[in-house]
Amino acid sequence: MNILLAIDGSEVSQRAVLSLIDHVRWFREPPHVHLLHVHAPIPVGLAVQHLSQEMLDRYYREEGEAVLKPAAVALAQAGIATTPHIHVGHAAEIIVRLAGELGCELICLGSHGRGGIKTALLGSVASRVLHLAQVPVLICR
Repeated sequence: MNILLAIDGSEVSQRAVLSLIDHVRWFREPPHVHLLHVHAPIPVGLAVQHLSQEMLDRYYREEGEAVLKPAAVALAQAGIATTPHIHVGHAAEIIVRLAGELGCELICLGSHGRGGIKTALLGSVASRVLHLAQVPVLICR
């Protein structure tokens, strides 16, 4: 089974990692987890005035690797194989698209607990993923 686990480095996403580890017994065999970090794009017009595209790409890669590392270590210690993925763009759309491309049967991510009016006005990655996903979504708090 392939699972897409989207993390952003927050405490909530770390709890999603731990929750997935705790629930691995749900599956007949250990799943393969595709770890994903989606970096919000830096406005290119501003960035290219001061940074080359190579420097910007290196920044995205290094920050993504730093976010993914603790999750990769925790999953490896639990005996769960992972593949890292780092993307730049709108998180919900990338999460759902990549899950489809990789043949994932489950998407797992943390909820930041945005509720009520705040969610209605701003939206959230978790609610957008629920709306767009064609596979089950596990949202951890």
